[in-house]
Amino acid sequence: MGRVSQTQAQENRQRVVETASRLFREQGTQVSVADLMKAAGLTHGGFYKQFASKEALVDEATAHAFAELTRLHTAGIERHAGQREAAQREMIESYLSVEHRDNAAGGCPVAGLASDMARASGDREAHRVYAEGVRAFADALATDAEDGVTRLCTMLGALVLARAVKDSPLSEEILTTARTALTAGD
Repeated sequence: MGRVSQTQAQENRQRVVETASRLFREQGTQVSVADLMKAAGLTHGGFYKQFASKEALVDEATAHAFAELTRLHTAGIERHAGQREAAQREMIESYLSVEHRDNAAGGCPVAGLASDMARASGDREAHRVYAEGVRAFADALATDAEDGVTRLCTMLGALVLARAVKDSPLSEEILTTARTALTAGD
């Protein structure tokens, strides 16, 4: 089999990062390299041509997930012509929706990666990116009247609990209650 071009190698690398970002949010970073490469449609042997280690991929996939979150927030602000409160309301309603609850792979990296980051070493790049991403998300949720950290904790807790009991009517009750609490003053 011939060598791939630099362009193809870069496209393959990007596909692996995107796939890892989704799988890590859905299943955690314990996903095997073999399963990850299979999901990306590539061979296991090609992994170490692209990445120094699985930890290096975790770092890059975490950064990718938070970059997606930032793009979504920016798009929301633009959609609402700079009206921060309207963008925040849309973000809260989307975050605390059944669709988001049921789409961990495409969902929030704060929720999807929390358990893995709690177990990760604080000196890892992924841990630094995660902490910065949490801070940026909390800052985006802050209002004149309410701290963004409090709002983020409410959203995150509600989402995690709703996912944990998603086959129960309690799941939608949790989402609705948190959404109502966070948007009541709007």
